Amino acid sequence: MKQFDKDLYSEHKSLFIKVRTLLQSYEGIVETQKVRITTYTNANGGICHLRTMPHGADIGFLKGSKMEDKPGLLTGKGKTLRILSLTSFNQDILKHYIEQAIAINQTKK
Repeated sequence: MKQFDKDLYSEHKSLFIKVRTLLQSYEGIVETQKVRITTYTNANGGICHLRTMPHGADIGFLKGSKMEDKPGLLTGKGKTLRILSLTSFNQDILKHYIEQAIAINQTKK
């Protein structure tokens, strides 16, 4: 069973679906349902991945270390990846991060 299918049966499926719908609303975003995670890309490459977790849902921004994190919600100390852990849906916060991730992806650096 793919992680996507597990996400749809999770107790946090409504959060997963809301975030997924927002991600898919951006032009050029392509969803790929992999065995372990659902990823979102555009013509310039990877943007983020999404999966449910025991606390809610996590979005992993693939170039998150380059993002401006004024709300202070990103976690992770890796070279590039940063995680946004969600327990509820806040469209303004999500757009803040998603739009940055898409813009950073445009630079192809």
